[in-house]
Amino acid sequence: MSMRLIDEAPSSRRHPAKRAAAEFDLSLSENPFPPLPSVLHAVHSELARSNRYPEFYPQRLPALIARHVGVDPDQVVVGSGATGVALQIIQSLTTPGSELVVGSPTFDGYPIMADMAGLNLVPVPLDRTGEQDLRAMRRAIEKRTSLIVVCRPHNPTGTVVPAGELKTFLASVPSRVPVVLDEAYVEFLAEADRLDNAALLRRHPNLLILRTFSKAYGLAGLRIGYVYGGRELIGRVRRLQLPFGMSACATAAVGASYAAAPELRLRIHRITTARENLRNSLRSCGIDVPRSHANFLYLPGPGVATALRRAGISAKCYPDGSARVAVGDPTADLAVLAALATLR
Repeated sequence: MSMRLIDEAPSSRRHPAKRAAAEFDLSLSENPFPPLPSVLHAVHSELARSNRYPEFYPQRLPALIARHVGVDPDQVVVGSGATGVALQIIQSLTTPGSELVVGSPTFDGYPIMADMAGLNLVPVPLDRTGEQDLRAMRRAIEKRTSLIVVCRPHNPTGTVVPAGELKTFLASVPSRVPVVLDEAYVEFLAEADRLDNAALLRRHPNLLILRTFSKAYGLAGLRIGYVYGGRELIGRVRRLQLPFGMSACATAAVGASYAAAPELRLRIHRITTARENLRNSLRSCGIDVPRSHANFLYLPGPGVATALRRAGISAKCYPDGSARVAVGDPTADLAVLAALATLR
């Protein structure tokens, strides 16, 4: 099979021999497509040198990313996916017994990492539209607060905090409290919803911007994440940089991904178009699916999670019966629609 054919075929996790378990695994909001052909070629070429260690401390990868986002290399820290970098942030900027403020529900990793670091998690419920309640998050800040996380787009609802509300919130947060702006799904945002991150960083030295190559770039298995921000905070996070911690394959994959920007935009368009088609179809069936700005849909319960499970679809499920499913694989999208079409 040629690289081009591989590129065109979605690769959702299917288990046809285990239909009673899960035929489609849509639980991790993965990109359904394998890496772009040019990225695969770059990684395969680098694998031939796998007998050699990567850089002791990564330099090429932060420099690549810094040029792309418009900062200096010493303002970037890389790590094992956004989750690995988030743990570095938590370990370097917080102390046991302090508090981590998040919207709730949120990315599963934050409660786990808070527990690992001995933090008290302060979950602030989303508002009625599924958006993070920034006013309530501001009221949750107290003297023990050591870190705040705002996801944009939000995981799991896919909603987007308006730029104006975010700016007001950042201006109200005490400068001693770092704010992580989790942009794991930023590449799926429409241009009108993008932020001027450079301006935000100039105004707010306590702001850190967290991103990943796992979602839009389809490199979840290579574990490449990064954070960028002001030198003082980034310098503290960098102290936990693991020697030999980033592979040369990661650097090759990022360079090739940036070079393939036009192909990436086409792929993102394909995924977001599929997302809108599935959302519209589900809404026509009476399911009030909020507008998503990521590569997944949040499907309000009750009963949704059960219906998906009975149809052999693995989703990220929540206590109230709601679920989140990745989108973009046409066959999987049809299976979701079929499972939920008669639910309401």
